[in-house]
Amino acid sequence: MTQTLAIDIGGTKFSLAVFDGGRLAARHSRPTDPAGGRDWMLEQILVQARQWQGQFQWTRCGIGFGGPVFFRERRVALSTHVGGWRDFALPDWVEARLDVPAIMDNDANVGALGEAIHGAGQGCDPLFYMTLSTGIGGGIIINGRIYRGADSYAGELGHLTIRPDGPECLCGARGCLERLCCGLWLEKDYGRPAKELLRDPDFVRRYVIDLALGLKSVIMILNPARIVIGGGIAKAGEALFTPLRAELGRQVTAWSRARIDVVPAALADDSVLYGALALAQGIK
Repeated sequence: MTQTLAIDIGGTKFSLAVFDGGRLAARHSRPTDPAGGRDWMLEQILVQARQWQGQFQWTRCGIGFGGPVFFRERRVALSTHVGGWRDFALPDWVEARLDVPAIMDNDANVGALGEAIHGAGQGCDPLFYMTLSTGIGGGIIINGRIYRGADSYAGELGHLTIRPDGPECLCGARGCLERLCCGLWLEKDYGRPAKELLRDPDFVRRYVIDLALGLKSVIMILNPARIVIGGGIAKAGEALFTPLRAELGRQVTAWSRARIDVVPAALADDSVLYGALALAQGIK
């Protein structure tokens, strides 16, 4: 049976997995060291992959990267959370060191693919997937395929302007959804991790107003059959999703009959890994 190496590179952690056919056979995850930058992370990926090489014989590799990616050019555009990634040909690096064909897309696109095929998005088309974690990203599935747009930048929900007079985002704009709602900025702004903040119902009621503003744009433009939300913040479960759906119901007023179907990712931390499997299998 064909074995696949899957790599998920995020802002706060990175993960590797080996799939034997469609079965998750091995998995490794560890926190990112932002100070170590790109070279530290590449070394950790290489060490773990080589530890597995005696046990597994993968024939392909799929990669989800936590930042914009030039899909056709097979290059990372940049990372706003970890230094050193700008214009880096990550698939070429993997192929040269692990002697395996590799394919890469941004993690939100790859997570969308994972949920569409193996998770909460099965049978839902079009599908919108949002990763709500260190940063915020979005992936669009139409007719079972990733929609990337003209320049691989489709779905970048995190950098919609929600509050034009809001604080400056790492991208250089003001009032971005990511700046107001992602885990990185929640902790910096409030002095407590997002996991702790989301235990406070009063905070959540305020928080979902901005989150719903971003998702309303998705509903109005794409009219998705379902919105799936993954990432660490989505693990708050119904403490987040119940007030979020209620707020969307207020913002998407009665004139619109567009559905509001918003659910947590079924694959939890593994959405991107399962999407990387599908990407390596040629579903793109």
